[in-house]
Amino acid sequence: MGQVMAVCISEKKGTQKKGISEGHFIEEFGIENDAHAGKWHRQVSLLSYETIEAFKERGAEIGENVIVKGIDLVRLPVGTRLSCGDILLEVTQIGKECHSHCEIFKKMGECIMPANGIFTRVLHGGVMKEGDEINVCTEQES
Repeated sequence: MGQVMAVCISEKKGTQKKGISEGHFIEEFGIENDAHAGKWHRQVSLLSYETIEAFKERGAEIGENVIVKGIDLVRLPVGTRLSCGDILLEVTQIGKECHSHCEIFKKMGECIMPANGIFTRVLHGGVMKEGDEINVCTEQES
C-alpha cells in the first residue's frame, strides 16, 4: 500500500508541474488540463516521494503527475496495475530519455525521469487527491 503525496499538472510540455488540490483522471486520456494528457501510452507520470526528496536535498524542485510514497515504482513491471479509489492505471513504460533537457536537467545536470519515473495509461477514471491510498493490484483485482 502506498500514499499519494501530490497530484500535479503542467500547462505545457517541458515545464515544471504544479500541484493541484485534486486531479480528474479521464479514461484513456490522462489528467484533465495536463499538457501530457492524450490518446497515447504516457498519459500519467509517477515518481516516488523518496526519490524526489533525495533530489530536493540537492536543490531541485520536482513534481510529476502523481508522487507516491511507499511503493517502489521502478520495480513494477510493465502491465502492472495500480488502483486509487475508482481510478485504475496500467504501467506502460519505465523511465524515459530526457531529450529536450528539461528544467530539472538544466538546474541539476541530470534528469530524474530516465531511471526513476514510470508512465501509465488510465484504464478507469476518477478523482485523486493528496493523502489518498494507492495500491498495486493483484491479478484478481485488475
